[in-house]
Amino acid sequence: MARYSKDGLKIATNLFEAAAWHYTVKVICRCEHSATFDPHGLWYHFHRLGWDDDLKRACKCFWCRPCAHRFGRRVRPIRIELVREPPQISLPLPTDREWKRIVSRWRG
Repeated sequence: MARYSKDGLKIATNLFEAAAWHYTVKVICRCEHSATFDPHGLWYHFHRLGWDDDLKRACKCFWCRPCAHRFGRRVRPIRIELVREPPQISLPLPTDREWKRIVSRWRG
């Protein structure tokens, strides 16, 4: 369920809402390295694996590759932001039929 900002705009709280409203998902590490993901492919990846797509819980599914290479272990990002930038990383998209089915369930 979306939250609302002080000026009345909707704020997405999960990956599906980010995809439906065409926000790019930006994952930021404490080393300031960041990556932007296409929201549709990212949501579909979480959906296929049965993972929770809440933004706070989704943050635990990512890790920083440069930090992992440097420290020898996976380092989790500090935050996820929704931005209007072109994505750097695109994952396989859902079929049109699958996407329309989920959107109609979301609206209904």
